[in-house]
Amino acid sequence: MKSRVLILSTILLSALLLPGCNPGRGGGNAGSKPAYLDDSKPLEERVEDALARMTLEEKVAMCHAQSKFSSPGVPRLGIPEVWCDDGPHGIRAQVYWDRWDQAGWTDDSCMAFPALTCLAASWDTSMARLYGKSIGEEARYRNKDVLLAPGVNICRTPLGGRNFEYMGEDPFLISSMAVPYIQGVQSNGVAACAKHFVLNDQEKYRHQVDVYVDDRALNEIYLAPFKAAVEGGVWAIMPSYNLYRGSHLCENGFLLSGVLRDRWKFDGVSISDWGGVSSTDSTALAGLDMEFGTWTDGMTEGESGAYDKYYFAAPFLSKLKSGEIPVSVVDSKVRNILRLIFRTSMNRKRGFGSFDSPEHSAAGLKIAESGIVLLKNDGDLLPVDLSKVKKILVVGENATKRMTIGGGSSSLKARYEISPLEGIKERAGADADVTYMPGYSNGMPTYEDPMGTVYDVNVNHLSPERLRAEAVEAARNADIVLYFGGLNKNPNQDSEGDDRLQYELPYGQDKLIYGLAEANPNLVVVLISGNAVAMPWLDSVPALMEGWYCGSEAGHALAAVIFGDVDPSGKLPFTIDARLEDYGPLSFRDPSVYPGIVPGRASGYTPSPADTVRENYREGIYVGYRWNEAKGIKPLFPFGYGLSYTSFEYGKAKISSSSMKAGGKIKVTVPVTNTGSREGSEVVQMYIHDCKSSTDRPYKELKGFSKISLEPGETKKVSFEINEGMLRFYDTSVSEKTGEVRGWHSEPGDFDVLIGTSSASVPATARFTLK
Repeated sequence: MKSRVLILSTILLSALLLPGCNPGRGGGNAGSKPAYLDDSKPLEERVEDALARMTLEEKVAMCHAQSKFSSPGVPRLGIPEVWCDDGPHGIRAQVYWDRWDQAGWTDDSCMAFPALTCLAASWDTSMARLYGKSIGEEARYRNKDVLLAPGVNICRTPLGGRNFEYMGEDPFLISSMAVPYIQGVQSNGVAACAKHFVLNDQEKYRHQVDVYVDDRALNEIYLAPFKAAVEGGVWAIMPSYNLYRGSHLCENGFLLSGVLRDRWKFDGVSISDWGGVSSTDSTALAGLDMEFGTWTDGMTEGESGAYDKYYFAAPFLSKLKSGEIPVSVVDSKVRNILRLIFRTSMNRKRGFGSFDSPEHSAAGLKIAESGIVLLKNDGDLLPVDLSKVKKILVVGENATKRMTIGGGSSSLKARYEISPLEGIKERAGADADVTYMPGYSNGMPTYEDPMGTVYDVNVNHLSPERLRAEAVEAARNADIVLYFGGLNKNPNQDSEGDDRLQYELPYGQDKLIYGLAEANPNLVVVLISGNAVAMPWLDSVPALMEGWYCGSEAGHALAAVIFGDVDPSGKLPFTIDARLEDYGPLSFRDPSVYPGIVPGRASGYTPSPADTVRENYREGIYVGYRWNEAKGIKPLFPFGYGLSYTSFEYGKAKISSSSMKAGGKIKVTVPVTNTGSREGSEVVQMYIHDCKSSTDRPYKELKGFSKISLEPGETKKVSFEINEGMLRFYDTSVSEKTGEVRGWHSEPGDFDVLIGTSSASVPATARFTLK
């Protein structure tokens, strides 16, 4: 059906481009091309011309879905439909028009790119641009107009089920990586859609949770990545499921209109999350533009043939005709939708894209290699030297388990996926004997992914004790043990729809790791996950690596780092704490802080789907490393941490001026030298510390970073520009002069510039004074 509609739209558009065409109502001389079809005209002129030619019914139709992933155009005017597709790691397999089942196409197997946690761990904006450009090409080839990505929510706790789709705990890092991703996608004439706006920081109770957060934290932490996306030119924003101060985000006029439109001047389109709309009047007046997925969960559940009953369908049209809702409301929505269409499907300058190409495989591999984080390497156990190591034992279900499927709406139909075991065997070749023992099983022999793919489980008939014993016994005879464990995409792990139930590794992995460490001192633990996990065995393990979900090229990327073909250069995008209660929201041990409570109900009450669950972000601005430093909690691994196979030395930081005027800029420069024996890459991180403030501030905040590559003995000077905006905080006090909240505000005084390798290691410092 999609193909037929696209052909019809193409025919109509071609007809409209013929000389003498003057469709519908509106201005224009007879025989002249309508302004909305003339791409030499200014965008706003085209929008107004098209709007003037549309009937009320045509306007309303554009505001709601007509299928699972599309909304109508205006065939009479040759204005095409809008087609959306899930990201953020690859282009979702085609589903039926009105069913969630895969449609059975033979040409929709995509390239699976690494999860966004891996991209963030690269700390490399060029990788973000490459990622966006590549996935945008795949979306364009599949005739998608909107890619529902990137996710830019904050990893507030390590229990968040969709943290693997996001980019860590720090708003500056997320913003810096999201903007080039967005611009890369949109360079193909495909809209990126930043999601989930805003405070959608957990999956548990995601439709019900009502977040109460102070204005300062809202602006400094949670809104910041979305603001950066808007300033970076994003064409679409997706409001989230949750509530903010009593109002669902799709009905929240303060955020959708007051912040997004009035304050930030966003001129793109707002698209509901699937099933996120629950009213006509409130949602229409709040500023939402497009309604999708009502009465569905965006994955498996949904009512069929319901599109004409959507809140933005017949009920909306009726209220417009009766005057209950002004026509100006729908006109505003259609303007935003038309801008989207003129930027995408009616942009004749956009290319044709490409799909699952060798170039995309190379891009996915490069991104994955850049994001893998080496956390521990006692005795230089890594990289594996095949001239000395001849018997390699690979242990762990995650060495063979497919990770491109599962996890909810980000599940993919990947054309191929190289497992870690396959990558290890391929790289070792005839130089070493590689054997495999599962060691554990996830215990779900017939679990079927919501997208319709059955997981490959083949050891569930064996007891956990036997699996563990066989692996430990085999470890005694190996030269080195490579353990691939961690989490997976099963429910209550790294998966949409609910949060993790525990901080510890599942399936008895802790006991298995202890056994392997006792059996063989040469143990490398590779965690495959999108979240931090507890590591009680850390002191027993000489080498540890965070391997993320690396997509189609996972096995090749992991093998390249393990065997030293690539120097590990990733840095953690979030803090890894020793205990769950070391994280700010979980330290209170109060369900009203996480995961939320139903006001007026007794402790222990389980919320029903009809209940509103209130949650108080009591930690305020102290998220991640900000919390650790404020409370003096030493993490297992700090934010920004990551080792290399070489070593780096930081010289003395030099600052261009010891003072900065209001509105001014200064530059700080630090030399960095590779003091090791091999080429390597280092992420130079700049934090700023306010020496004295009238209000509480985090001890330091990330304000710059740069990834550089250095040959042995080479020195490079890394420079950062500091402007006054980097020194501001969101002041919630009221001005005596204006009677309004001060908002973003800086104070004169001394500031320290802290430059180093992580939030916990800043060897180069400098000081300046803001006048």
